[in-house]
Amino acid sequence: MPDRPYVLLSAAMSVDGRIDDSGPAPLLLSDAADLDRVDELRAGVDAILVGATTLRRDDPRLLVRSAERRAARVAAGRGPDPLKVTLTGTGDLDPAARFFALGAGPKLVYAATPAVDAARRAVGEVAEVADAGAPLDVRRLLADLRARGVARLMVEGGTAVHTLFLTGGVVDELQLVVAPFFVGDADAPRFVGPGRFPHDAAHRMRLAEARPIGDLVLLRYLLDGA
Repeated sequence: MPDRPYVLLSAAMSVDGRIDDSGPAPLLLSDAADLDRVDELRAGVDAILVGATTLRRDDPRLLVRSAERRAARVAAGRGPDPLKVTLTGTGDLDPAARFFALGAGPKLVYAATPAVDAARRAVGEVAEVADAGAPLDVRRLLADLRARGVARLMVEGGTAVHTLFLTGGVVDELQLVVAPFFVGDADAPRFVGPGRFPHDAAHRMRLAEARPIGDLVLLRYLLDGA
């Protein structure tokens, strides 16, 4: 058995590399066709992971929306939704967030060692909390997910999580949608932050697909050697 899941990182950004603006409501970067594509991706994985900042900022549900896809998962002996996973360095989690409150399936929190107790106090019985090391060790997290039977993991943000996984060299596939506008906001979150990325100018990712979706463009890269 591989020592970690296959990792698919999925994100949408503006032309100037922003995944949101600094307003109170999430910025819509995708259209209906692209959201359906993402739903299909979700239906095909065993777990979906986002960071705790994304939970606080966007309050995502992280559920498969299509009734047909949910039914197909159940017919295949799986839960209707993938395992929902988040990670936190502080334990600042709201058990009333839709991540925890919606969906019948299990929820899993990976916390950096100093934040484990705070995370357990925060979520109580609504999620399992696992120690992910100090500092938070992405390879330890992935090995634990694989031991739990997760063969395919979808990573959906935000900036710090994208940066952690991509600088850690543990992403196998990147699906990046570019929306045809600029955000132009210095305070808006970027796709990634600063870091030492294995795939730099001398070690390029392999472009597997470039496809228009309405006025969006999907860029699908394979990260050889991850």
